[in-house]
Amino acid sequence: MLITMSDKEIQRLAVLQDVRDQRITQVRAAEILNLSTRQITRLVQKFNQDGISGLAHANRGQPGHHRYDEAIKSECLAIISEHLLGFGPTLAHEKLSSRFGFHIPVETVRRWMTANDLWIPRSKRTKRPYQPRYNRDCIGELIQIDGSYHDWFEGRAAKCCLLVYIDDATGKLLHLRFCEAETTFDYMISTRAYIEQYGKPLAFYSDKHSVFRVNQKSTKDTSITQFGRILSALNIDLIFANSPQAKGRVERANRTLQDRLIKDMFLEGIHSIAEANAWLPCFIEQFNQKFAKCARNPKNLHRQLIESKIELDDIFTWQEPRKVTKSLTITYDKCIYILESTELNQKLVGQYISFLEYPDGTVAIMHQGRKITYRIFNKLSKLQQHEVVENKRLGAVLSHIQEQHEELEKQNKRSRSKHMPNRKAQQAIIEQRKLNPVLDTLS
Repeated sequence: MLITMSDKEIQRLAVLQDVRDQRITQVRAAEILNLSTRQITRLVQKFNQDGISGLAHANRGQPGHHRYDEAIKSECLAIISEHLLGFGPTLAHEKLSSRFGFHIPVETVRRWMTANDLWIPRSKRTKRPYQPRYNRDCIGELIQIDGSYHDWFEGRAAKCCLLVYIDDATGKLLHLRFCEAETTFDYMISTRAYIEQYGKPLAFYSDKHSVFRVNQKSTKDTSITQFGRILSALNIDLIFANSPQAKGRVERANRTLQDRLIKDMFLEGIHSIAEANAWLPCFIEQFNQKFAKCARNPKNLHRQLIESKIELDDIFTWQEPRKVTKSLTITYDKCIYILESTELNQKLVGQYISFLEYPDGTVAIMHQGRKITYRIFNKLSKLQQHEVVENKRLGAVLSHIQEQHEELEKQNKRSRSKHMPNRKAQQAIIEQRKLNPVLDTLS
Protein backbone atom coordinates (compact mmCIF):
# COMPACT_ATOMS: atom_id res chain seq x y z
CA MET A 1 0.00 0.00 0.00
CA LEU A 2 1.40 3.36 -1.08
CA ILE A 3 1.03 6.17 1.46
CA THR A 4 1.62 9.74 0.31
CA MET A 5 2.93 12.10 2.96
CA SER A 6 4.10 15.71 3.01
CA ASP A 7 7.47 16.88 4.29
CA LYS A 8 5.81 18.10 7.47
CA GLU A 9 4.25 14.70 8.11
CA ILE A 10 7.55 12.91 7.43
CA GLN A 11 9.24 15.13 10.03
CA ARG A 12 6.50 14.29 12.55
CA LEU A 13 6.96 10.57 11.83
CA ALA A 14 10.69 10.72 12.67
CA VAL A 15 10.06 12.60 15.95
CA LEU A 16 7.16 10.32 17.00
CA GLN A 17 9.29 7.23 16.35
CA ASP A 18 11.87 8.67 18.75
CA VAL A 19 9.11 9.24 21.32
CA ARG A 20 7.79 5.71 20.91
CA ASP A 21 11.31 4.28 21.24
CA GLN A 22 11.78 6.46 24.37
CA ARG A 23 14.77 8.31 22.93
CA ILE A 24 13.12 11.68 23.67
CA THR A 25 10.26 12.77 25.88
CA GLN A 26 6.88 14.06 24.73
CA VAL A 27 7.74 17.49 26.13
CA ARG A 28 10.90 17.60 23.99
CA ALA A 29 8.94 16.39 20.96
CA ALA A 30 6.41 19.19 21.51
CA GLU A 31 9.24 21.74 21.47
CA ILE A 32 10.72 20.30 18.26
CA LEU A 33 7.39 20.20 16.38
CA ASN A 34 6.07 23.41 17.94
CA LEU A 35 2.96 21.61 19.22
CA SER A 36 1.33 21.20 22.60
CA THR A 37 2.12 18.18 24.78
CA ARG A 38 -1.53 17.04 24.57
CA GLN A 39 -1.34 17.08 20.77
CA ILE A 40 1.85 14.96 20.90
CA THR A 41 0.03 12.49 23.15
CA ARG A 42 -2.84 12.18 20.66
CA LEU A 43 -0.45 11.74 17.71
CA VAL A 44 1.49 9.02 19.53
CA GLN A 45 -1.74 7.17 20.31
CA LYS A 46 -2.85 7.40 16.66
CA PHE A 47 0.60 6.28 15.48
CA ASN A 48 0.49 3.25 17.80
CA GLN A 49 -3.06 2.42 16.69
CA ASP A 50 -2.97 2.94 12.87
CA GLY A 51 0.73 2.99 12.12
CA ILE A 52 2.21 5.35 9.52
CA SER A 53 -1.14 5.80 7.75
CA GLY A 54 -2.52 7.39 10.91
CA LEU A 55 -0.19 10.37 10.47
CA ALA A 56 -1.24 11.11 6.84
CA HIS A 57 -3.99 13.65 6.29
CA ALA A 58 -7.33 11.86 6.04
CA ASN A 59 -8.61 14.08 3.20
CA ARG A 60 -5.60 13.49 0.97
CA GLY A 61 -6.72 12.06 -2.37
CA GLN A 62 -10.38 12.84 -1.70
CA PRO A 63 -12.36 15.24 -3.94
CA GLY A 64 -12.78 18.78 -2.61
CA HIS A 65 -16.04 19.87 -1.04
CA HIS A 66 -16.28 22.97 -3.27
CA ARG A 67 -15.50 21.30 -6.56
CA TYR A 68 -17.88 21.70 -9.52
CA ASP A 69 -19.96 18.78 -10.69
CA GLU A 70 -18.42 16.75 -13.50
CA ALA A 71 -21.50 17.35 -15.65
CA ILE A 72 -21.02 21.15 -15.44
CA LYS A 73 -17.32 20.78 -16.22
CA SER A 74 -18.02 18.57 -19.25
CA GLU A 75 -20.67 20.98 -20.54
CA CYS A 76 -18.37 24.00 -20.22
CA LEU A 77 -15.52 22.20 -21.97
CA ALA A 78 -17.90 21.14 -24.75
CA ILE A 79 -19.00 24.76 -25.25
CA ILE A 80 -15.38 25.95 -25.33
CA SER A 81 -14.42 23.23 -27.82
CA GLU A 82 -17.37 23.98 -30.11
CA HIS A 83 -17.88 27.75 -29.86
CA LEU A 84 -14.86 29.27 -28.10
CA LEU A 85 -11.97 27.35 -29.61
CA GLY A 86 -8.90 29.57 -29.71
CA PHE A 87 -10.22 31.89 -26.98
CA GLY A 88 -7.94 32.62 -24.02
CA PRO A 89 -9.13 31.63 -20.52
CA THR A 90 -10.06 35.21 -19.56
CA LEU A 91 -12.14 35.81 -22.69
CA ALA A 92 -13.65 32.32 -22.52
CA HIS A 93 -14.66 33.00 -18.90
CA GLU A 94 -16.37 36.26 -19.95
CA LYS A 95 -18.31 34.58 -22.78
CA LEU A 96 -19.31 31.60 -20.62
CA SER A 97 -20.74 34.06 -18.11
CA SER A 98 -22.42 36.54 -20.48
CA ARG A 99 -23.64 34.26 -23.28
CA PHE A 100 -24.07 30.80 -21.73
CA GLY A 101 -24.86 31.54 -18.08
CA PHE A 102 -21.99 29.61 -16.50
CA HIS A 103 -20.49 31.68 -13.68
CA ILE A 104 -17.23 29.80 -13.24
CA PRO A 105 -14.12 31.54 -11.79
CA VAL A 106 -11.58 32.44 -14.42
CA GLU A 107 -8.80 30.42 -12.78
CA THR A 108 -11.01 27.34 -12.75
CA VAL A 109 -11.68 27.81 -16.46
CA ARG A 110 -7.94 28.24 -17.03
CA ARG A 111 -7.19 25.02 -15.13
CA TRP A 112 -9.84 23.04 -17.05
CA MET A 113 -8.66 24.35 -20.42
CA THR A 114 -5.01 23.63 -19.62
CA ALA A 115 -5.76 20.08 -18.46
CA ASN A 116 -7.72 19.35 -21.63
CA ASP A 117 -5.18 20.91 -24.03
CA LEU A 118 -7.50 23.78 -24.96
CA TRP A 119 -4.98 26.34 -23.74
CA ILE A 120 -1.20 26.29 -23.48
CA PRO A 121 0.25 28.51 -20.72
CA ARG A 122 2.73 31.08 -21.89
CA SER A 123 5.53 29.50 -19.87
CA LYS A 124 5.09 26.18 -21.71
CA ARG A 125 4.79 27.55 -25.24
CA THR A 126 7.52 26.92 -27.74
CA LYS A 127 9.72 30.00 -27.93
CA ARG A 128 9.79 31.73 -31.27
CA PRO A 129 13.29 31.32 -32.71
CA TYR A 130 15.09 34.51 -33.66
CA GLN A 131 17.67 33.34 -36.14
CA PRO A 132 20.75 35.54 -36.54
CA ARG A 133 20.93 37.78 -39.58
CA TYR A 134 24.22 38.58 -41.24
CA ASN A 135 25.13 42.24 -41.39
CA ARG A 136 24.96 44.03 -44.72
CA ASP A 137 28.10 44.02 -46.87
CA CYS A 138 28.50 47.73 -47.67
CA ILE A 139 28.29 50.94 -45.73
CA GLY A 140 25.19 52.93 -46.66
CA GLU A 141 23.26 49.82 -47.68
CA LEU A 142 21.04 49.75 -44.57
CA ILE A 143 20.87 52.40 -41.83
CA GLN A 144 19.09 51.47 -38.61
CA ILE A 145 17.28 54.37 -36.93
CA ASP A 146 15.59 54.57 -33.55
CA GLY A 147 14.69 56.98 -30.78
CA SER A 148 15.71 56.33 -27.17
CA TYR A 149 13.72 58.23 -24.51
CA HIS A 150 15.76 58.35 -21.30
CA ASP A 151 16.96 60.58 -18.44
CA TRP A 152 20.12 61.40 -20.38
CA PHE A 153 21.17 64.31 -18.14
CA GLU A 154 20.53 62.53 -14.81
CA GLY A 155 18.24 65.25 -13.51
CA ARG A 156 20.35 68.19 -14.71
CA ALA A 157 17.76 68.71 -17.45
CA ALA A 158 14.39 67.22 -18.35
CA LYS A 159 14.08 63.75 -19.86
CA CYS A 160 14.49 63.80 -23.61
CA CYS A 161 14.92 61.58 -26.66
CA LEU A 162 18.11 60.66 -28.52
CA LEU A 163 17.73 59.90 -32.24
CA VAL A 164 20.29 57.30 -33.30
CA TYR A 165 21.43 56.54 -36.88
CA ILE A 166 23.78 53.53 -37.08
CA ASP A 167 25.17 51.70 -40.11
CA ASP A 168 24.26 48.00 -40.26
CA ALA A 169 27.43 46.90 -42.06
CA THR A 170 30.01 48.55 -39.82
CA GLY A 171 28.24 49.48 -36.59
CA LYS A 172 29.33 53.09 -37.03
CA LEU A 173 27.35 55.82 -35.35
CA LEU A 174 26.61 58.12 -38.26
CA HIS A 175 24.34 60.64 -36.55
CA LEU A 176 23.09 61.46 -33.05
CA ARG A 177 20.76 64.23 -32.02
CA PHE A 178 18.94 65.08 -28.79
CA CYS A 179 15.36 66.37 -29.02
CA GLU A 180 12.42 66.80 -26.68
CA ALA A 181 10.36 63.98 -28.23
CA GLU A 182 10.40 61.45 -31.05
CA THR A 183 8.38 63.49 -33.56
CA THR A 184 8.20 63.74 -37.32
CA PHE A 185 9.80 67.20 -37.40
CA ASP A 186 12.75 66.01 -35.31
CA TYR A 187 13.30 63.10 -37.69
CA MET A 188 13.12 65.58 -40.58
CA ILE A 189 15.90 67.69 -39.06
CA SER A 190 18.08 64.68 -38.24
CA THR A 191 17.58 62.93 -41.58
CA ARG A 192 18.40 66.07 -43.53
CA ALA A 193 21.58 66.60 -41.52
CA TYR A 194 22.49 62.97 -42.16
CA ILE A 195 22.03 62.99 -45.95
CA GLU A 196 23.77 66.37 -46.29
CA GLN A 197 26.80 64.87 -44.54
CA TYR A 198 26.92 61.35 -46.02
CA GLY A 199 24.53 61.27 -48.99
CA LYS A 200 21.42 59.15 -49.52
CA PRO A 201 21.54 55.54 -48.25
CA LEU A 202 19.71 52.72 -49.97
CA ALA A 203 17.30 52.10 -47.09
CA PHE A 204 16.42 53.02 -43.52
CA TYR A 205 15.46 50.26 -41.05
CA SER A 206 13.02 51.31 -38.32
CA ASP A 207 10.37 50.03 -35.95
CA LYS A 208 6.62 50.48 -36.47
CA HIS A 209 6.39 53.86 -34.76
CA SER A 210 3.62 56.10 -36.09
CA VAL A 211 6.27 58.45 -37.48
CA PHE A 212 7.29 55.76 -39.97
CA ARG A 213 4.11 53.73 -40.57
CA VAL A 214 0.36 54.35 -40.58
CA ASN A 215 -0.90 51.96 -37.91
CA GLN A 216 -4.64 52.50 -38.36
CA LYS A 217 -6.10 49.38 -39.96
CA SER A 218 -8.58 51.31 -42.10
CA THR A 219 -5.88 53.34 -43.88
CA LYS A 220 -2.77 51.18 -43.38
CA ASP A 221 -2.64 49.83 -46.94
CA THR A 222 -3.29 53.10 -48.77
CA SER A 223 -1.75 55.86 -46.64
CA ILE A 224 1.82 56.94 -46.10
CA THR A 225 3.26 59.00 -43.29
CA GLN A 226 4.90 62.38 -43.77
CA PHE A 227 8.32 60.83 -43.12
CA GLY A 228 7.57 58.06 -45.62
CA ARG A 229 6.62 60.65 -48.23
CA ILE A 230 9.93 62.46 -47.68
CA LEU A 231 11.98 59.27 -48.15
CA SER A 232 9.95 58.38 -51.23
CA ALA A 233 10.73 61.79 -52.76
CA LEU A 234 14.43 61.17 -52.06
CA ASN A 235 14.26 57.61 -53.48
CA ILE A 236 15.18 56.02 -50.12
CA ASP A 237 13.43 52.80 -49.07
CA LEU A 238 11.95 52.41 -45.59
CA ILE A 239 11.89 48.89 -44.08
CA PHE A 240 10.00 48.02 -40.88
CA ALA A 241 11.30 45.56 -38.30
CA ASN A 242 8.84 43.04 -36.86
CA SER A 243 10.54 42.96 -33.45
CA PRO A 244 13.19 44.77 -31.40
CA GLN A 245 15.48 41.76 -31.93
CA ALA A 246 15.37 42.32 -35.69
CA LYS A 247 17.06 45.73 -35.30
CA GLY A 248 19.33 44.50 -32.56
CA ARG A 249 22.31 46.62 -33.62
CA VAL A 250 20.62 49.92 -32.84
CA GLU A 251 18.98 48.48 -29.71
CA ARG A 252 22.36 47.36 -28.36
CA ALA A 253 23.82 50.74 -29.29
CA ASN A 254 21.07 52.45 -27.26
CA ARG A 255 21.97 50.33 -24.24
CA THR A 256 25.65 51.20 -24.62
CA LEU A 257 24.89 54.91 -25.08
CA GLN A 258 22.72 54.96 -21.96
CA ASP A 259 25.86 54.04 -20.05
CA ARG A 260 28.84 55.65 -21.82
CA LEU A 261 27.20 58.76 -23.24
CA ILE A 262 25.60 59.71 -19.92
CA LYS A 263 28.91 59.41 -18.05
CA ASP A 264 30.85 61.33 -20.71
CA MET A 265 28.32 64.19 -20.63
CA PHE A 266 28.65 64.32 -16.85
CA LEU A 267 32.44 64.59 -17.11
CA GLU A 268 32.12 67.29 -19.79
CA GLY A 269 29.71 69.30 -17.60
CA ILE A 270 26.91 69.28 -20.19
CA HIS A 271 23.55 70.42 -18.81
CA SER A 272 21.29 71.06 -21.82
CA ILE A 273 20.21 69.66 -25.16
CA ALA A 274 21.90 72.48 -27.07
CA GLU A 275 25.25 71.87 -25.37
CA ALA A 276 24.95 68.12 -25.95
CA ASN A 277 24.12 68.43 -29.66
CA ALA A 278 27.11 70.72 -30.17
CA TRP A 279 29.43 68.18 -28.48
CA LEU A 280 28.02 64.95 -29.97
CA PRO A 281 30.30 64.88 -33.08
CA CYS A 282 33.32 64.50 -30.76
CA PHE A 283 31.63 61.61 -28.97
CA ILE A 284 30.70 59.92 -32.28
CA GLU A 285 34.31 60.03 -33.42
CA GLN A 286 35.56 58.46 -30.16
CA PHE A 287 32.81 55.84 -30.19
CA ASN A 288 33.50 54.76 -33.76
CA GLN A 289 37.23 54.47 -33.13
CA LYS A 290 36.52 51.96 -30.38
CA PHE A 291 33.52 49.97 -31.62
CA ALA A 292 33.17 50.35 -35.42
CA LYS A 293 34.25 47.49 -37.69
CA CYS A 294 35.25 47.31 -41.32
CA ALA A 295 32.61 46.33 -43.84
CA ARG A 296 33.08 43.11 -45.81
CA ASN A 297 32.86 45.15 -49.00
CA PRO A 298 34.68 48.53 -49.01
CA LYS A 299 32.19 50.04 -51.50
CA ASN A 300 30.19 52.98 -50.20
CA LEU A 301 26.55 52.79 -51.34
CA HIS A 302 25.61 56.31 -50.26
CA ARG A 303 24.34 58.18 -53.31
CA GLN A 304 25.19 61.76 -54.09
CA LEU A 305 22.64 64.35 -53.10
CA ILE A 306 21.44 65.99 -56.33
CA GLU A 307 18.60 68.04 -54.84
CA SER A 308 19.30 71.72 -54.25
CA LYS A 309 18.91 73.43 -50.89
CA ILE A 310 15.60 74.98 -51.93
CA GLU A 311 14.28 71.60 -53.08
CA LEU A 312 15.33 70.02 -49.78
CA ASP A 313 13.61 72.83 -47.89
CA ASP A 314 10.34 71.99 -49.63
CA ILE A 315 10.78 68.21 -49.32
CA PHE A 316 11.43 68.24 -45.56
CA THR A 317 8.05 69.73 -44.68
CA TRP A 318 4.74 68.60 -43.28
CA GLN A 319 2.48 68.69 -46.34
CA GLU A 320 -1.29 68.45 -46.39
CA PRO A 321 -3.78 69.10 -49.21
CA ARG A 322 -6.30 71.90 -48.81
CA LYS A 323 -9.22 72.82 -51.04
CA VAL A 324 -9.46 76.38 -52.30
CA THR A 325 -12.83 78.02 -51.63
CA LYS A 326 -14.67 80.40 -53.94
CA SER A 327 -13.35 83.30 -51.88
CA LEU A 328 -9.76 82.15 -52.53
CA THR A 329 -9.17 80.97 -48.97
CA ILE A 330 -7.94 77.79 -47.31
CA THR A 331 -8.04 76.76 -43.65
CA TYR A 332 -5.19 75.11 -41.78
CA ASP A 333 -4.69 74.69 -38.04
CA LYS A 334 -7.54 77.09 -37.21
CA CYS A 335 -6.11 79.83 -39.43
CA ILE A 336 -7.68 81.23 -42.60
CA TYR A 337 -5.19 81.94 -45.38
CA ILE A 338 -6.30 84.32 -48.13
CA LEU A 339 -4.62 83.73 -51.49
CA GLU A 340 -3.59 86.64 -53.66
CA SER A 341 -6.39 87.48 -56.05
CA THR A 342 -4.72 86.95 -59.42
CA GLU A 343 -5.98 85.47 -62.65
CA LEU A 344 -3.79 82.41 -62.15
CA ASN A 345 -5.05 81.86 -58.62
CA GLN A 346 -8.70 82.23 -59.72
CA LYS A 347 -8.28 78.97 -61.66
CA LEU A 348 -7.48 77.16 -58.39
CA VAL A 349 -11.01 77.51 -57.01
CA GLY A 350 -12.30 74.05 -56.12
CA GLN A 351 -8.88 72.44 -56.54
CA TYR A 352 -6.58 70.97 -53.89
CA ILE A 353 -3.28 72.69 -53.25
CA SER A 354 -0.43 71.77 -50.89
CA PHE A 355 0.04 73.47 -47.54
CA LEU A 356 3.66 73.20 -46.36
CA GLU A 357 4.74 73.53 -42.74
CA TYR A 358 8.50 73.72 -42.16
CA PRO A 359 10.29 72.37 -39.08
CA ASP A 360 11.05 75.93 -37.91
CA GLY A 361 7.30 76.74 -37.82
CA THR A 362 7.08 78.81 -41.02
CA VAL A 363 4.49 77.87 -43.65
CA ALA A 364 4.09 78.07 -47.40
CA ILE A 365 1.39 77.32 -49.98
CA MET A 366 2.35 75.56 -53.19
CA HIS A 367 0.69 74.25 -56.33
CA GLN A 368 2.58 72.33 -59.02
CA GLY A 369 5.94 73.70 -57.86
CA ARG A 370 4.72 77.32 -57.69
CA LYS A 371 4.72 79.20 -54.39
CA ILE A 372 1.52 81.17 -53.83
CA THR A 373 1.54 84.43 -51.91
CA TYR A 374 -1.01 84.77 -49.12
CA ARG A 375 -2.02 86.70 -46.04
CA ILE A 376 -3.54 85.49 -42.78
CA PHE A 377 -7.10 86.58 -42.10
CA ASN A 378 -7.36 85.62 -38.43
CA LYS A 379 -5.33 83.52 -36.05
CA LEU A 380 -5.93 82.25 -32.55
CA SER A 381 -2.98 83.66 -30.64
CA LYS A 382 -3.63 81.67 -27.48
CA LEU A 383 -4.36 77.99 -27.13
CA GLN A 384 -7.90 77.57 -25.82
CA GLN A 385 -8.81 74.93 -23.27
CA HIS A 386 -9.78 71.53 -24.71
CA GLU A 387 -8.32 72.47 -28.09
CA VAL A 388 -7.14 69.53 -30.18
CA VAL A 389 -3.35 69.67 -30.61
CA GLU A 390 -1.43 67.93 -33.37
CA ASN A 391 1.07 65.37 -32.05
CA LYS A 392 3.82 66.96 -34.15
CA ARG A 393 3.61 70.13 -32.02
CA LEU A 394 2.61 68.61 -28.67
CA GLY A 395 6.03 69.04 -27.05
CA ALA A 396 6.21 72.72 -27.92
CA VAL A 397 2.63 73.32 -26.73
CA LEU A 398 3.28 71.66 -23.36
CA SER A 399 6.45 73.70 -22.89
CA HIS A 400 4.50 76.90 -23.66
CA ILE A 401 1.78 75.97 -21.14
CA GLN A 402 4.41 75.23 -18.48
CA GLU A 403 6.11 78.60 -19.08
CA GLN A 404 2.74 80.36 -18.78
CA HIS A 405 2.02 78.65 -15.45
CA GLU A 406 5.48 79.54 -14.07
CA GLU A 407 5.10 83.17 -15.15
CA LEU A 408 1.62 83.39 -13.58
CA GLU A 409 2.96 81.94 -10.32
CA LYS A 410 5.75 84.55 -10.24
CA GLN A 411 3.24 87.37 -10.80
CA ASN A 412 1.03 86.08 -7.98
CA LYS A 413 4.02 85.96 -5.58
CA ARG A 414 5.02 89.52 -6.49
CA SER A 415 1.44 90.70 -6.04
CA ARG A 416 1.14 89.08 -2.60
CA SER A 417 4.46 90.50 -1.40
CA LYS A 418 3.57 94.00 -2.68
CA HIS A 419 0.20 94.28 -0.93
CA MET A 420 1.17 92.45 2.29
CA PRO A 421 2.24 94.98 5.03
CA ASN A 422 5.24 94.11 7.15
CA ARG A 423 4.94 92.92 10.74
CA LYS A 424 5.84 96.28 12.35
CA ALA A 425 3.23 98.12 10.30
CA GLN A 426 0.59 95.55 11.26
CA GLN A 427 1.48 95.96 15.00
CA ALA A 428 1.26 99.76 14.71
CA ILE A 429 -2.22 99.53 13.17
CA ILE A 430 -3.39 97.25 16.01
CA GLU A 431 -2.01 99.63 18.71
CA GLN A 432 -3.66 102.61 17.02
CA ARG A 433 -7.04 100.83 17.03
CA LYS A 434 -6.64 100.12 20.78
CA LEU A 435 -5.82 103.78 21.58
CA ASN A 436 -8.68 105.33 19.58
CA PRO A 437 -11.43 104.62 22.21
CA VAL A 438 -9.18 105.93 25.03
CA LEU A 439 -8.47 109.18 23.18
CA ASP A 440 -12.15 109.67 22.50
CA THR A 441 -12.93 109.34 26.21
CA LEU A 442 -10.25 111.85 27.26
CA SER A 443 -11.43 114.37 24.71
